[in-house]
Amino acid sequence: MGLIAAGQTDIGMRRKTNQDAIYLNPEKHLFVVADGMGGHNGGDIASQMAVDLVPKFVLKNYDQDPVKLQREAVLWANRAIKKHGLENEELVGMGTTLVSQLFRGPYLYLANVGDSRSYLFNNKKLYQLTADHSLVQEKLNLGFYDRTQAAEDPQKNVLVRTVGFEDDVDVDVFTYKVHRNDIFLSCSDGLHGKVSEPDLVYLINKHIPDPAKATKETLQKTCDVMIDLANKNGGQDNISIVLVVAQ
Repeated sequence: MGLIAAGQTDIGMRRKTNQDAIYLNPEKHLFVVADGMGGHNGGDIASQMAVDLVPKFVLKNYDQDPVKLQREAVLWANRAIKKHGLENEELVGMGTTLVSQLFRGPYLYLANVGDSRSYLFNNKKLYQLTADHSLVQEKLNLGFYDRTQAAEDPQKNVLVRTVGFEDDVDVDVFTYKVHRNDIFLSCSDGLHGKVSEPDLVYLINKHIPDPAKATKETLQKTCDVMIDLANKNGGQDNISIVLVVAQ
């Protein structure tokens, strides 16, 4: 089973800088999306450090157990980003979300901190593989309100876990058995916060009708149209996407 991939990051319509960053390494089957903390100093630095450090650790220790490897890579990046912030007064408080996908054999090992997401598209349906580490998600978990009400919460962008903000962080690592024709979408909240899941399903169905025949160019076009729709819907945040298809 092989993988094809494409990705894109976009500044959006309202931001002065792009604090998102992505990493794609199809040869090593490693893909990362990071979203620097909006409103915090150095968010762009934190996200870029994350997409540099996590792959560096993974590739250096590639033969380790993949679950441990993904967790340790994020923890190592967390410590480095925290240390860099403390050593530079203007960067104190910086942090980033992170979604890291490592495909090995028939499995995906998915590490997640924050509210950037990874989705699976299978049999024309979209499934969220990660859980948001946000205040809104915690309220949802406690049954304070439903998803419709959550969308109106003024604190919907408040995160309870990030990479680099504190000395330590809990890292979620999920394992999923990959099947041929699975499509994986990782993205920052600039996409999933502006484009609904039904619209994501529509766009994937339209532009990747047969995953077995998808090409890198097909995936790049799909990234572009998703970003265009997020911008048409307001584009208040930076937008980053990585698409991977198992063939």
